[in-house]
Amino acid sequence: MTGAIEKTMVSRGAVRLEVLAQGSGPTMVLLPSLGRGAEDFDPMAEHLAQDGFRVLRPQPRGIGSSSATPTYADLEDCAGDVAAVIEADRNGPAIMVGHAFGNRVSRMLATARPDLVTGVVLVAANVGHAPSPPNVREAIRNSANPDLPDTVRLEALQFAFFAPGNDASGWLRDWYPEVLASQRHAGDQTARSIDYAAGRAPVLYMQPSHDPLAHAEDAVEYKAALGDRLTVVKIPSSSHAAIAEQPVFIAREIGTWARTILDRP
Repeated sequence: MTGAIEKTMVSRGAVRLEVLAQGSGPTMVLLPSLGRGAEDFDPMAEHLAQDGFRVLRPQPRGIGSSSATPTYADLEDCAGDVAAVIEADRNGPAIMVGHAFGNRVSRMLATARPDLVTGVVLVAANVGHAPSPPNVREAIRNSANPDLPDTVRLEALQFAFFAPGNDASGWLRDWYPEVLASQRHAGDQTARSIDYAAGRAPVLYMQPSHDPLAHAEDAVEYKAALGDRLTVVKIPSSSHAAIAEQPVFIAREIGTWARTILDRP
C-alpha cells in the first residue's frame, strides 16, 4: 500500500531520531511547527505519498521515540538532524516542506547543505528578520500550556493559529512544551539573516489568508529579495495552523510545484 507508514530510527551521534516514512518516488521531508510532532502532517503525507513522493517525517527531539537529550544547541543543530535523516534514507536530495518553525530549519538546511536540498516549501513562514511579536509568542506558549483552562488556550489558539470560522479545538492536544522551549532557544541562537534566503534553492512561499506572523507585505518583500527563485501561493481560509486547516489544498499545490522543480534540467 502506497500510504503505509514505516517507522525507522536514525542515529546522529548521541541522538536517535524516529522517522515516519511512506510512499516511493522523489523525497519530500515534512517538518512540523514549534513544539508539535510529525503527526500534524498525517493528511498531507498520505496525499503526497499517493501523488508519487517518498515522504519522510522526522520526529523532533523529545517527541515519539526521538531522543529528548541533548536539547538543540542552535538552528544548525536542528538542520543537522534532518541532514542525517536524508542521508540515511539514501534517496536524496529532498524537497523540504517546513511548517511555521519548520520553515527555518528547512531554510537552514538549504543554506548549510545545498547538496541535500532540491527545493524548499515554506508554509505559514515568518520570513522577517525580527523574532515573533511578544503577544504572538505569548499566545503560542499559552496554546501549548496544559495547565491553563481550555477556554484560555482556545482563545490563544484562535488568535495565533486559526482563521475566523475554523475550529481550533483539535489543537488543544499534541503539544510538547519542553520541545517548544528547546526549539525556540535554538532559533534564537541563530541570526535570521543566516537562513533567510534558503541558500540558492527554489522556494515556494505559501501564505495563509489570515496569519499574525505571515503577512502579505512579507511575501512582497521576500519576492523582491529572492526574485525568480520564489513562487508565492495564497492559502484560502487559513492562518498559522494552515496544514490543519487546508491540508489537501496545500498538498496539491506542493505536488504541482515540486514537479516543475524536478523537471528542470
